[in-house]
Amino acid sequence: MDISAVQLNSSTCCENRCQGPLPCLTWPSIMAKQTVARNVGIIGTGNFARALANRLYYAGYNVILGSRKPDDRSLAFVDECMCNINMTTIEDCLKRNAVIFVAVHAANYKDCLLAHSENLQGKILIDVSNRDQPSKTDSNAEYLNKLIPAAIVVKGFNVISAYAMEIDSSGGSRQVFIASDNNESREKVSVIARDMGFAPVDMGLLQSSRKIEAFPLKLLPEWRGPVAFAVGVFNIWLLYIIFIYFVEKTAYRWDQIFVKVLNKPLCMTAITVISCTYLPSSVASFFQIYYGTKHIRFPAWLDRWLRARKQLGLVAFTLVVIHVIMSVLIMSPTYLSSWYQSTSITIPGNLTHNITVPIKTWMVWKGEAACLAGILAFISLCVIAISTIPSVTNTLNWREWRFVQSKLGHLTMFLSLVHVIIMGAPGWAKGPMVMVRSITFLSSVLPFLTLFFKLVLSLPFIGCYIKKIRRGWERYPTDCRAECAPRNRKPFSPGYVIVPRRNSFDKGSSDVMIPMEEAQGCTCENTSTV
Repeated sequence: MDISAVQLNSSTCCENRCQGPLPCLTWPSIMAKQTVARNVGIIGTGNFARALANRLYYAGYNVILGSRKPDDRSLAFVDECMCNINMTTIEDCLKRNAVIFVAVHAANYKDCLLAHSENLQGKILIDVSNRDQPSKTDSNAEYLNKLIPAAIVVKGFNVISAYAMEIDSSGGSRQVFIASDNNESREKVSVIARDMGFAPVDMGLLQSSRKIEAFPLKLLPEWRGPVAFAVGVFNIWLLYIIFIYFVEKTAYRWDQIFVKVLNKPLCMTAITVISCTYLPSSVASFFQIYYGTKHIRFPAWLDRWLRARKQLGLVAFTLVVIHVIMSVLIMSPTYLSSWYQSTSITIPGNLTHNITVPIKTWMVWKGEAACLAGILAFISLCVIAISTIPSVTNTLNWREWRFVQSKLGHLTMFLSLVHVIIMGAPGWAKGPMVMVRSITFLSSVLPFLTLFFKLVLSLPFIGCYIKKIRRGWERYPTDCRAECAPRNRKPFSPGYVIVPRRNSFDKGSSDVMIPMEEAQGCTCENTSTV
């Protein structure tokens, strides 16, 4: 490290007035970093470029900022903590550094870099830009790679904001997604990310930069489907409750709709969503039994359903928490009369008749049993929800994770079903028509089916068969699964043909299954035996 290259003329102001998440380095600390410091260039002087420069400097790098107008840019005037960072021209910055962060908008790539192509031969350009909309063709990084083919373009750091770059306690992910066609350059940038205190994630080739640039533009994409599903189920149950309790007959006053009435569709939606969280695993098992192999892709709808199980479970947990709070608020003989004993006080009448005052006192078996089952189910669901926290998940091995998410999850659903049955069974005894129209019976049908399917699949002869399939055994190991298999001859064996269906890069891809009755054999090289 060249000591003369470090601007120490403002070190006093930096020591006295620097306010930031990281302390400013003084002369002794700078001397201590001389043996490990490395040169890194940054093209741009905006907010992100300055935050990146500070972070790199405190990570032990010599940072040089390149600007089209270096004489008009005063870093110390903007940020007093940048007094030890050099400012120079773009050309000089490119000549002095082998690794350069390109912290300008993609629209300025030509103006800033194209004229200096001769200085970029073999240099690593780290593109940190983002887009306003997802790319339908090339990403910003791919555009930069075509613009400067002599350089090695690496995509990275675009998912970290300038605020998160400066303040570690800002929250958000600390992962840095990195993509490049050059393996060595990806590793170098990963080392820089680790030195800065981030967690690099290797995303492979530069084509993955389309997905990386689309990531900051997404707004809870995994949650939209589960939340929309829960809202739709809630509205269905709410309309049904309004019909049977307000339209068909007047069972409640309209001013009770906010807590007393609204609590009913909440709990019904919660147990429905819980059932939909565990039902797809059983459906997937039935598909594997039907296919006789584990190598055939599930239908697209089932694949999306399986991927949404975590979100569905957390949505159900949120609904259960709200249900518990509302139930505590209305826990009284006035609201839940069937849960309490009925006691009457008779006052003798002076003239013609007695006066009877009914008083609800102790809980009956229905109230206590329903409370016990509900409390146990809620505690189990809390344990499952806590296990999804990344810091807790990382402490669990696969067997522990499977126990919590599968066995404890089904136990929670069973306790929830018991809770509903206890509340509704006394009313079901009034007749079959009353039973099939009751909200407790209707809301218990899906969880009952889910538990029934799980019980069937757990039977020894079925469970062993599924386990054998998941270990690689195939019922028809010689079936051809080829996109090119002809369909105009008789089948030589039962099964399916898998045809790859290619979608856009951001949406992924899946396979289309064609019955083997429509195909005979393989006549091309693009084949696979499943």
